[in-house]
Amino acid sequence: MDIFLLIGVVVGFLAVVVGMIVKGADVSVLLNPAAAIIILIGTTAAVMNSFPKKEFLKIPKIASVLFRERKKENSAEIIEKIADLSQTARKDGLLSLESVLQNIDNKFMRKGLGMVIDGIEQEYITEVLNNEIDSMEERHRAGASIFSTAGGAAPTLGVLGAVIGLIGALGNLNDTEKLGHMIAAAFVATLYGIFFGYVICHPFSSRLKRKSHEEINIMRIILEGVLSIQAGENPKSIILKLSGMLEPKERAKLEQSTETPSKAE
Repeated sequence: MDIFLLIGVVVGFLAVVVGMIVKGADVSVLLNPAAAIIILIGTTAAVMNSFPKKEFLKIPKIASVLFRERKKENSAEIIEKIADLSQTARKDGLLSLESVLQNIDNKFMRKGLGMVIDGIEQEYITEVLNNEIDSMEERHRAGASIFSTAGGAAPTLGVLGAVIGLIGALGNLNDTEKLGHMIAAAFVATLYGIFFGYVICHPFSSRLKRKSHEEINIMRIILEGVLSIQAGENPKSIILKLSGMLEPKERAKLEQSTETPSKAE
């Protein structure tokens, strides 16, 4: 589980509760079933109206991706692996890669190298792998947009909940004590909506986009690496080209690790 994300959610909730305590507000007012129904059910309805059924049913799976701590592939290590495979191909031929193909964990790299070994033309390999990247990017975009849609709907529904609460409060003008409590409860829906939208949904959408960006960047590195192996490029040239797709910190580590002759040759 991604503990850092869980900590962020808990800290956001505590910030609201502690803030209310500091201001002297009654925290028990947060236990408002009517506000919860308006925000949760209303936001769910907004998402249902925005996306087809097949995408809506994927929400649990998308949420599990958010909280699941997946093994992050090291881009620098992938580049080194590609350079090693290039050295093997230059020395023993492309068919020599067939013996190491099943030992490669990355399915995308294995697919690309498999097409290279089979002698498929570069243009076709590029088209196939780019189509896979584009398809995955679109799936990720759709998943992130579900949370961004929910994040946009929740605050507005919070205002709607406040209006509904005030309508109920105005029906009890004769009871001052009850009126004050109902007005306070009316704005709980707004609080729910803003919290759900800007502490939960929009950040979740941003995190999904960031995870997608990292995965796609690795796939593009692999694509360029596979094509470089097919073209018979020198391992040093491959490292130099692919390192430009890394962040400065990762690039520095790669340069440091490839300084030794055993890595560069």
